[in-house]
Amino acid sequence: MVTWKELKNDLSINQEDQNAIALERDLIRTMVAIREEKGLTQSQLAEICNVKQPVIARMESSVHSPQIDSLLKILTPLGYTLQIVPMGKKQ
Repeated sequence: MVTWKELKNDLSINQEDQNAIALERDLIRTMVAIREEKGLTQSQLAEICNVKQPVIARMESSVHSPQIDSLLKILTPLGYTLQIVPMGKKQ
């Protein structure tokens, strides 16, 4: 069985791409945590956000990179927004 570290080395992912992947992963993890803290299922969140449940499932499982408009459709009803801040200075 191949480990993630071996696969990552084989893919030759540069540092910039690794940073982008990590940022997206952290964003999705935060969105899942917010949904769970609010006690919502994916179906309930989908209904509140006026999207289909598979959209939420694909986003949460990182099947597709989320589009900004999709992120905002989900974050806004939850009471959140996106903010651009300098790296290393999370607010």
